[in-house]
Amino acid sequence: MRKTLALLSLSLGIAFVNPLLSVVAQVPNLVPLPIPTTPELPSLPVPITVPTPEVTPPLKPIAIGTDCTLQQSCLGWDDQIWSQTGRTGDRQALLASIDNSLRYLAKDDAIAVYQNYPVKEITLDRVRQSLLRFRQLVVSSNSPGELQAAVQREFVFYQSVGNDGKGTVKFTAYYEPVYTASRVRTAIYKYPLYRLPPNFSQWAKPHPKRIALEGKDGLLGNKSRLHGLELLWFRDRLDAYMVHIQGSAQIKLTNGQTTSVGYAGGTDYPWTSIGKELAKDGKLPLQGLTMPRMIAYFRQKPQELNNYLPRWQRFIFFQETGGAGATGSIHVPVTAERSIATDKSLMPPGALALIYNSFPYPASGGKLQKRTVSRFVLDQDTGSAIKGPGRVDYFMGSGKLAGDRAGITGGNGSLYYLLLKE
Repeated sequence: MRKTLALLSLSLGIAFVNPLLSVVAQVPNLVPLPIPTTPELPSLPVPITVPTPEVTPPLKPIAIGTDCTLQQSCLGWDDQIWSQTGRTGDRQALLASIDNSLRYLAKDDAIAVYQNYPVKEITLDRVRQSLLRFRQLVVSSNSPGELQAAVQREFVFYQSVGNDGKGTVKFTAYYEPVYTASRVRTAIYKYPLYRLPPNFSQWAKPHPKRIALEGKDGLLGNKSRLHGLELLWFRDRLDAYMVHIQGSAQIKLTNGQTTSVGYAGGTDYPWTSIGKELAKDGKLPLQGLTMPRMIAYFRQKPQELNNYLPRWQRFIFFQETGGAGATGSIHVPVTAERSIATDKSLMPPGALALIYNSFPYPASGGKLQKRTVSRFVLDQDTGSAIKGPGRVDYFMGSGKLAGDRAGITGGNGSLYYLLLKE
């Protein structure tokens, strides 16, 4: 919290009046003194009123059409909830995610956030009641069409204005990787992940940059001010860096046990896309650049890590979470394909949302094929690269398949929040 002190200076004018005692005796033919005139003052300029710029709300209520001849174009037609041939539905996962948001909304943090939320009609109580009613509908509905019809009948759709004021939202995806690591440094496992320093809140700003904390090659070791705070050690620097990007990871320990790590804090620097840095230098084409392509480049040319990883100056600290899944910024677990990250200065935390975009899904032959879907999700996370009303990061889950899918997710879609009609 920054506090601003305003100093007000007061000028005090003090007038002293001294009476003049004069004795006039027999002074003939006095000539009257001229009466002073006030010179004409220039007219004061007419003040110009500068209008206060109107703040555009991030969400606006819209009318939803009822034509659902094409299921793919029906907002709220979420066929992933129910089991189908060869695929198990995720109704229980969706209900668990709703319950996670309800727990958050009962906390003091949520009460404080919603007291200042920029869209006045979106209140904590309305968000909570909307979640409770939607939960009932998920439990009682027997098909995507039945749920979709009930939602359109009972809820108002608030659309994000997007990054162009017309509702265009850029989508990316993130996931929880699974890596092997050691609790002790060895000749093979030598790239550390660090705990949050106990005095981090007292660090002077600007914070040290990444290169000052871990060195150009990531092996600054006992010369780093973080020496002694090592949490785990990785055999590959890129693995440790990917944990920084994703913010959490499931860990297979070299002793046969398992654990997990989650975000604990970070230095005060913005997001830098290493992929875009590679494209800027002509190392990879920007068109079609995905996370898998970037990873493949560094696997082939590991020496390039020293040149590019320090360009993201922000440094992330972690804490061990004992095998628990990834946790969002509102301090509840995020759920695969049912949680999103948005800019929490603009979007309602914990609220029920609906995303409309194309995402990659497993297809025959081990390939990934994109298809356009509507998905009910809960807004439970944020990220340093997720800024403005036109950004959504979609949580894909844990493991390699989730990573492969997240790495090629992109494109423009739409984002809606669902609130019960008043």
